[in-house]
Amino acid sequence: MSMTLILTGCKTQKDPAVKAAIEAEEQMEFDMAVKALNERDFVLEADRITFKYGRYAYVTPNTNFISMSGDKATIQLAFNSPYAGPNGIGGITVDGTASNVKIQTDKKGNITYSMAVLGSGVSATVTFRMAQGSNKCTATVNPNFRSNPITFSGILYPKSESSVFKGTLF
Repeated sequence: MSMTLILTGCKTQKDPAVKAAIEAEEQMEFDMAVKALNERDFVLEADRITFKYGRYAYVTPNTNFISMSGDKATIQLAFNSPYAGPNGIGGITVDGTASNVKIQTDKKGNITYSMAVLGSGVSATVTFRMAQGSNKCTATVNPNFRSNPITFSGILYPKSESSVFKGTLF
């Protein structure tokens, strides 16, 4: 259990020492996430998926993710439904090669990370956005041949800290 979860439950949240401890932990998690982005070895575990026109669904983070390892990227959606889907867990899993990777930091320290992903089941641009001081992240998958963007919202982890379950490939 992270210190943030323990300390946020305290009644002394307004205590400057507690607040400083929470901010220090969040900054450490942010720094680890930025390092993982730079090393191209990360996983965004999504707990919410937003579709075109703002419709959204809450999902299970260990089966809904975007990951990158070197130049290989995986995008997986899996909904809790009785239908197994192409990946065997209620959705779709696609692998591709990442290229045109760019990372930018604005004046406030917010991170924008973009890449093109091309594979047998995917051709899309993926753009990650992460605010300074937090590893909470959104990633928008913009297909190159359709106008149905999907946004994954969740926590970005180094791949070694993640516990995702990958379904069968599409």
